[in-house]
Amino acid sequence: MPLPSDENNPEARAGSAALSIRGLAKRFGEKIAVNGVTLEVPQGSFYGLVGPNGAGKTTTLSMATGLLRPDFGQALVHGVDVWARPLEAKKLMGILPDGVRLFDRLTGEQLVTYAGLLRGMDRETVAERTGDLLRAFDLTNDAGTLVVDYSAGMTKKIALASALIHAPKLLVLDEPFESVDPVSAANIRDILANYVQSGGSVIVSSHVMDLVQRMCDHVAVIAAGTVLAAGTVDEVRGDATLEDRFVELVGGRNTSDGLSWLRTS
Repeated sequence: MPLPSDENNPEARAGSAALSIRGLAKRFGEKIAVNGVTLEVPQGSFYGLVGPNGAGKTTTLSMATGLLRPDFGQALVHGVDVWARPLEAKKLMGILPDGVRLFDRLTGEQLVTYAGLLRGMDRETVAERTGDLLRAFDLTNDAGTLVVDYSAGMTKKIALASALIHAPKLLVLDEPFESVDPVSAANIRDILANYVQSGGSVIVSSHVMDLVQRMCDHVAVIAAGTVLAAGTVDEVRGDATLEDRFVELVGGRNTSDGLSWLRTS
């Protein structure tokens, strides 16, 4: 009997993707938050998920990473089903959810150390990597400060350090640059670019088109819980800027008719 081919094996086919999202759907009461989203995030890519507020980005990523159970659909990380084999899948991921509550009564160093120990790493490796991450994120001088006393930018950086401690194959970041100052944002961008160059994969949600256009090589536009376009950045934007293409896809600009009284001359 011939061996089954990969064409008939969904998990084998998904193995070539860092993240494979298939028909994910979620309803809250009468509201359909996500309506059958399907995406393939290639290995080694920097993938942007963009959309207006309330588009379903956070809900999609929460279902894809095991934080929110979908009503329908499937998510696979390097071929591992997130909901059928959650422990195996989560070992492959580093996650930075939007608005996540941290153990902010720990110091920065304690928080990253705790994240490493929680992953089952030995103390020596955790201590070494924690020091490396604190230096990389320019947090060494604040290692002994309680996270509750960190600025917004410092909090994002320490949360990202905690997501990286176990050297995941995939980073899933929900609005990682929101409320972050330009210096911290530049630092984070450099670290993420190096991570991708070294073989990692990143999917990041954002509504800042300029940032996505500069950082990402792939992008998906989502609105009302539905994917409107997906592919490489060049494929999605065509001859326009990504911002113009985004506005066109999600409904266009409102006119300023009726605001003639704003003219000062």
